[in-house]
Amino acid sequence: MNIEEIFKEVLDCSFRVHTGLGPGLLENVYNECLYFELLESGLKAEKQKPLPLIYKEVRLETGYRIDILVEDSIVVEIKSVEQMADIHLAQILTYMRLSKCRLGLLINFNVLHLKEGIKRVIL
Repeated sequence: MNIEEIFKEVLDCSFRVHTGLGPGLLENVYNECLYFELLESGLKAEKQKPLPLIYKEVRLETGYRIDILVEDSIVVEIKSVEQMADIHLAQILTYMRLSKCRLGLLINFNVLHLKEGIKRVIL
């Protein structure tokens, strides 16, 4: 699968989760269900992947964690908020830079129609 096919499968999995659960739940619920769907679809996924920060050639365990890393190439950041804010975009951009991933998906599951809660992010 190329990265666009993987990305489409991640979107499909996200829509299945939102269709099954709807809005209004906690982020960790959507995180667990999306992780399950990704594995069921045959994709390699890692949840709550630790993300160290390298500063002046020193590896610092700062507590950053990627919600879900798919196929070592797509950062998925999950939210369940009333409205997306600039800080959410800044967060995924930081995770993408630190992980050297060029493609990200910011998903807010707390919306009536999931397409309104999806933002594709490219570095």
